[in-house]
Amino acid sequence: MAWFTRQKPPIEPSDDNEKNIRTEGLWQKCDACGQIIWRKAVEDNLNVCTKCGHHFRMGARERLKFLFDDAVFTEHDSGMRSTDPLNFVDSKTYIQRLSDMAESTDMRDAVICATGLMNSRSVEICALELKFIGGSMGAVVGEKIARSIERCLMHKTPLIVISASGGARMQEGAISLMQLAKLSAALMQLDEAGLPYISVMTDPTTGGVTASFAMLGDLNIAEPGALIGFAGPRVIEQTIRQKLPDGFQKSEFLLQHGFLDAIVKRPDLKNYISNALNFFLV
Repeated sequence: MAWFTRQKPPIEPSDDNEKNIRTEGLWQKCDACGQIIWRKAVEDNLNVCTKCGHHFRMGARERLKFLFDDAVFTEHDSGMRSTDPLNFVDSKTYIQRLSDMAESTDMRDAVICATGLMNSRSVEICALELKFIGGSMGAVVGEKIARSIERCLMHKTPLIVISASGGARMQEGAISLMQLAKLSAALMQLDEAGLPYISVMTDPTTGGVTASFAMLGDLNIAEPGALIGFAGPRVIEQTIRQKLPDGFQKSEFLLQHGFLDAIVKRPDLKNYISNALNFFLV
């Protein structure tokens, strides 16, 4: 029995151990090509694999920094937070979940709305944060984007929304579903004013977000390989009892079938949007 209870001798600190500690976390494996790549090189390439071009997911604040000139922007309504209108409880209370998310992401809800310059043009950008309850859309997300639209109408500036979301937020029930109609109506006002709205869909863009503002752009573009749809592929297969085509709900499939206007690689995104705005605002 001594063999089973034998304790391993403690590892004495050494230069080799210190080297192992210093290099831990400096490499990552690409989900697409399986290559082990230097993490700093990926970050410098806007979270795009340097071997195969696979687009890793990217946080909302990082997106704003690379889209705005000199990473300078003014954030709006950052203090808004949900009041838990349904007193919702699942594995934990909704209030506790919001508090945990705020602590881990340093955000009060799942979207950052900001004003700044893109290639010297004033624009309003709303970027959803997937890490905040799956980038889900509740009353706060809807209200913040609606206020962004109002600022665009006031200052005659274009709107860009970068979606990364699992859809409407179940903890707010019908209140979250009301945001679909609210934002669709607000975007109609933007259209009537002749101000362009560009929708950028990233991995994933699903549910009520796809069913509302994500698909209502004057220009609908997506990053390569992004999952875009309403219900998930497994739900659809179980419902229609048929095997779906390869690549179903990927951005390339949607472009081929007319649901997207373009697929744009992340390093090219800023200049692509800027050129599109030059076309819309001649």
